[in-house]
Amino acid sequence: MAFPGRRSFSAADATMVMGLAMPRLSARIAAGRTRRPSSAPMSQLEFESTAPASAHRPGEVGALRVAGHELTIFEESPPLIAAMIDDIEQARVRVWLESYIIADDAAGRAVAEALARRAAAGVDCRVMYDYVGSNATPRSFFARLERSGVQVRGYRSLWQVLRRFRSLRPFHRRDHRKLLVIDNRLAYFGGMNVVDQSGIRTVEEAKARHLPASAGWRDVHVRLFGPGQAEVAEAFARLWRKSQIAPPRRRWARWPVRRMLSEQGEGIYFFDSRPQLRHRRPTRVLVPLLRRARKNITLSMAYFIPQGRVLRELKRASRRGVKVRVIIPGKSDVKTVEWATRHLYEKLLRYGIRIYERKDQMLHSKVMVIDDQWSMIGSCNLDPRSFWFNLEFFAVFRSRPMAATLRRICGFEMRNSRRVTVLDVLGRPWWQRLRDRIAWSLRKWL
Repeated sequence: MAFPGRRSFSAADATMVMGLAMPRLSARIAAGRTRRPSSAPMSQLEFESTAPASAHRPGEVGALRVAGHELTIFEESPPLIAAMIDDIEQARVRVWLESYIIADDAAGRAVAEALARRAAAGVDCRVMYDYVGSNATPRSFFARLERSGVQVRGYRSLWQVLRRFRSLRPFHRRDHRKLLVIDNRLAYFGGMNVVDQSGIRTVEEAKARHLPASAGWRDVHVRLFGPGQAEVAEAFARLWRKSQIAPPRRRWARWPVRRMLSEQGEGIYFFDSRPQLRHRRPTRVLVPLLRRARKNITLSMAYFIPQGRVLRELKRASRRGVKVRVIIPGKSDVKTVEWATRHLYEKLLRYGIRIYERKDQMLHSKVMVIDDQWSMIGSCNLDPRSFWFNLEFFAVFRSRPMAATLRRICGFEMRNSRRVTVLDVLGRPWWQRLRDRIAWSLRKWL
């Protein structure tokens, strides 16, 4: 077998890699993506003082300006949580928070206390959390928020699904978005949950605090100040209305895909996906962007199991000379996702796609950069859950400064990664390849 840019191997080697075949399994598995909360309390001041240093700080050097918006980029959660608390404390009209995970730990309690203070001052405070994502958070945590005057709703508990639907299939659809709306000009969105990850840099440090080895995540989150905040607020309000027992029927606004592709100059385009509606699936945005790539595509993805049209476009891009680089976790917090991703290694390498496994820290970002012009940030992974099930929110930027900033972040991740080679694939034992094949067959349920 010949890999582009690599040595040729014998038919026996090829058979060892590709000879596995087995029927697809129909069993479903439940893979939790939560982490056990920390019990150590931490104040807002402590969040600021323990924010770990990184090789570059695009969110702290100075704000980016894109299409009339002021943007700040965060790569790790401690400075993000500190900024969120500071902005919440200054709110005068509303604070709307939505997150897949809101943990009962130092970060969650600090945010909850800030919300309670603003609710006491008459600010419209609302919290939306996902029942499955936040299953480790005791209900008493949210009950305290409600008693303090904050409106709280959980997205799709088992009881809610049984009351509203005729099957359990809707229970599989989770609210994976991470949004914060403050007053009428400020919003946050991206890939970070409300979880305390301060002071953790390596797997050993995570284990010393009795946390999962994936703690200390590297991620990307955006603070946005400008008119586009209204679209983030509308995304929150739409789900808030729909979470009612009998939500009012409203038509969904059209996605700005055509406008995004036809307009010249800088722009920010927001997408709140609802995959059960065919016209609101992430692939409607990802596929045309990948087709436009002419020089390079860089992906930094927490959960990378592309298939269908997205996988085809990545292979076609590499075939037409586009440099495609994929950065993924070396150790994932969901092992079955890690195994399913590794099942793709041979195919990706055969098409000349470069794969980098992030070392030490768990990579949790959902970032794409194309041709130093287009970029994407949000909660959307390149996996079946984001494509077909989860509610996601992401933004596409047409901006060279934004693309340059994200390219530097991805470059930092690659410098702290191990590049996967053909020898790595060929040297894997048969039982690992069998395990990976089984995980791939279950990819729709990971």
